Amino acid sequence: MAGASRILAVLGPTNTGKTHYAIERMLGYRTGIMGFPLRLLAREVYDKIVAIRGPSVVALVTGEERIVPPRAKYWICTVEAMPPGMGCDFLAIDEIQLCADPERGHVFTERLMNSRGTNETLFLGADTMRGPIKALVPEVEFLRRERMSELVYGGSKKISRMPPRTAIVGFSVDNVYAIAELLKRQKGGAAVVMGALSPRTRNAQVALYQNGEVDYLVATDAIGMGLNLDIDHVAFSATSKFDGQRMRPLAPNELAQIAGRAGRGMSHGSFGVTGDARPLEDEVAEAIMEHRFTPLKKLNWRSSQLQFGTVEALIRSLESVPENEVLVRAREADDLGALKFLSRDSSVISRTTNAQSVRLLWDVCRIPDFRGISHGEHAALIGSIFEYLHGGGVVPDDWLARQIKRIDRTDGDIDTLSKRLAFIRTWTYVSQRKNWLHDESHWRGVTRAVEDRLSDALHERLTQRFVDRRTSVLLRRLKQKEALLAEVNDKGEVTVEGEFVGRLDGFRFTPDKSAQGAEAKTLKSASLQALAPQFHLRADRFYNAPDTEIDFTEQGGLMWGDAAVGKLVAGADPLNPQVEVFVDDAAGADVAQKVERRLQHFISRKVQALFEPLINLQKDEELTGLARGFAFRLVEGLGLLPRHTVMQEVKDLDQEARGALRKHGIRFGQFTVFMPLLLKPAPTRLRLVLWSLANGVQEFPEAPPPGLVTVPAAKDAPQGYDTMSGYREAGERMIRIDMLERLADMLRAEDSRGGFEAKADMLSITGMTLEQFADLMQGLGYRAEKGERAKVKAAPEAPKEEAPAEVEAKSEEAEAKSEAAPAAEAEAKSEAAPAAEVEAKSEEAPATEPAPEATEEASAAQETSAADAAAPVETPAETPVETPVETPAEMEVFYTFAWGGRARQGGGNRGQRRGQGGAQGGASTQNADGAAGQDGQDRRGGKPRGQGRAGERSGGKPGGRPAGKPGGKKGGRPQQQGSKTYSARPPKKEKQIDPDNPFAAALMGLKQGD
Repeated sequence: MAGASRILAVLGPTNTGKTHYAIERMLGYRTGIMGFPLRLLAREVYDKIVAIRGPSVVALVTGEERIVPPRAKYWICTVEAMPPGMGCDFLAIDEIQLCADPERGHVFTERLMNSRGTNETLFLGADTMRGPIKALVPEVEFLRRERMSELVYGGSKKISRMPPRTAIVGFSVDNVYAIAELLKRQKGGAAVVMGALSPRTRNAQVALYQNGEVDYLVATDAIGMGLNLDIDHVAFSATSKFDGQRMRPLAPNELAQIAGRAGRGMSHGSFGVTGDARPLEDEVAEAIMEHRFTPLKKLNWRSSQLQFGTVEALIRSLESVPENEVLVRAREADDLGALKFLSRDSSVISRTTNAQSVRLLWDVCRIPDFRGISHGEHAALIGSIFEYLHGGGVVPDDWLARQIKRIDRTDGDIDTLSKRLAFIRTWTYVSQRKNWLHDESHWRGVTRAVEDRLSDALHERLTQRFVDRRTSVLLRRLKQKEALLAEVNDKGEVTVEGEFVGRLDGFRFTPDKSAQGAEAKTLKSASLQALAPQFHLRADRFYNAPDTEIDFTEQGGLMWGDAAVGKLVAGADPLNPQVEVFVDDAAGADVAQKVERRLQHFISRKVQALFEPLINLQKDEELTGLARGFAFRLVEGLGLLPRHTVMQEVKDLDQEARGALRKHGIRFGQFTVFMPLLLKPAPTRLRLVLWSLANGVQEFPEAPPPGLVTVPAAKDAPQGYDTMSGYREAGERMIRIDMLERLADMLRAEDSRGGFEAKADMLSITGMTLEQFADLMQGLGYRAEKGERAKVKAAPEAPKEEAPAEVEAKSEEAEAKSEAAPAAEAEAKSEAAPAAEVEAKSEEAPATEPAPEATEEASAAQETSAADAAAPVETPAETPVETPVETPAEMEVFYTFAWGGRARQGGGNRGQRRGQGGAQGGASTQNADGAAGQDGQDRRGGKPRGQGRAGERSGGKPGGRPAGKPGGKKGGRPQQQGSKTYSARPPKKEKQIDPDNPFAAALMGLKQGD
């Protein structure tokens, strides 16, 4: 609008305050209008003016947004949306240098040539526009404004080394996203600003940056269009862009427009390159710093004198050539392309019969292609809208509702939401057009609500993808050198400044596994710094914790509740293990030492409590000579020694030495020398750990379940495992040591040479089936012959015949209880036998030797006992003959056991047997004190050593069995001759008297009385 108003061109580089100057000038008038290149910038200026004058007098008009109060005085618009013919006192066009833009330049050029305020007109832009403005507007005045701060070139830097408050510029969506992802991993995140974002999303993203939640901004060249942000450094990730037709390098003035965003007000700024961008040439960098650029010579132009007679006439007017040499015809824009496409549609041409319809078609063609899809699809949409509007119609509500409903969804990723936002912008634009809808205000509200929902969802997705709030907060606090506040809940979860950072397991911190690379380093650094006080508090609490809160695992770990705080390592000897603590270096040496002392105290007390009998044995200064040496061997064996490994040592011990050892609860069993108290589950569990440590076992074997008499033999277990676990391997199973000794006592009463069957008591104490018991016996060195016979009920006389043996057994058990000595209390719990009887049962009569050789003093009694024991076995065999058989007899399986001469040795390593002569390496051929006793005399009272030795079975030794004594048939019961008295246990009156036995005098009197 031409007139005598003042026309002023305010030119200069960025950060000169041009926009601020224009706002002040406009507010000095009653009315005014300002045009901006981006709706984002328009929204920013609108918010500023509203804050000054209030919303009732300020209007905002863009392609997709229209806020027009009834008493609007100041209009803030995008350049394309500026209402024509407004008689405002003041008019301003910002970024006027966009007249040279190949896509939108013709719009700015038209405003430059034809838009005026009645009192004042301002054109704001770069110095490069001085010549074209002077040529097109001769009456213009120029005002030069200098930059308020310095702008320097910083060269090339890696993204990981970018300083805080940096904006990194990319020229494609993919490039922007990739940079933001990298900044998230290395710097905690970045805000994202693109021209395609809605104002709501853009403002939310800018708020992240402006509020300091992130220190980095990734943007397109949209930030070069007047967006005022607190940026200290601008880095170009590329120096070329796609302009809609081809990739082209950015001109120095275009680079300067973007670089000038660095440094606001009096704060200096810098610019540079990063990523794959090549460093700027010195001439280009100097031109940007000094604001010297090649002046613009040509401006894009398209005729505003349009002919609406026909579609062809309209196209000709749009393609007319400018007459002024400063102007150049703009390339074909989207609206002209859509018009040409529809001009080939006969149905559209048939409706454009007058100027009004042609004008309507042109208005419809000017709907921007926000969706960015093909020209054909965009033209088809425009054609549908034109068909509805032709002839005074409107777009149907139901059709528009269906279009919007497909878009109104907030699920999906960033790209999906961005496309929906682009689609809704089309319908937002349609709702802004006058007379296109039945209820324009309703649909404006609907489309605005959908855009807001999509904008919020997009902001949320952008933040989730490109911002790690946790790392960002921690980095900021670390840089501020402030004390970080850490909290640890009862689950060990650690939060620092309210952000989850990992878990604290005992005194070791495990960062959140979702963090990677530089993010993980930052996370751990901040976490350990914040956890320093927590480590000390936790160490104090641990040091004062009771032993009940600490425990060891079967693999040697040391636990405080559910947290691993250390592990056991081998020490100087098995009973003195050392500890290795699990404490982070960041916790400090004081914490580590405190934890180590507490764990060492715990394990020392644990060993002292569970191995007290063994430690007392170790400290007994009264033990001398062979007894002390044997005690040392037992301590080395952690309270358990397979008898065959100490056969000679046991043989060499005299009765005094034995008595001294028995006072410590040591039992000289037939198979094992052991301390019964150490067979309990707790000592066994610790013993296996100590033994594994001392022997360098890689994977510690676990203790068998407590309370079981037999367990399956461990496959591939280390040699010696069965003994250390309190068991002896025999066949496919292992039997507990103390129960094996009880079984040995029962086996002594049987005819091991002639053969015998398993008694119910044998199966009962082992808890085995007959088949399992047979395998066990074979593991102990017996032969097991399987057979079948008719199953019959026991004869009524059978209990009467067995009664004497039961009475004798009960009487001996009573005698054993009455004679139990204090030194044998541990053995009395499992055996209920006095010390002297234990010697007779366990030491002098190995069960792997035939029964007549079982004891030294009772060979004759054993023979009588064997004969009596044979009678009940023979009686059932004859019963089927005497019982009438009316139906086929039910068959039963039975086993006959006889000594096989060789036992399968234990040790846990199946297949590696230490066969050192008969069972237990020869232990079955001797009693506990040797073949002839300590004084060289045969202590068995002249009785033969039994059926297990052929040379003695013939009675060849002095005092031996009378010659001619039948030895029994092979595989059957021995023939009985004469009247002899049999006993299930050796007579104690013939036992060598132990001087330490409190019943020694009584026993000596009984022996002399005979």
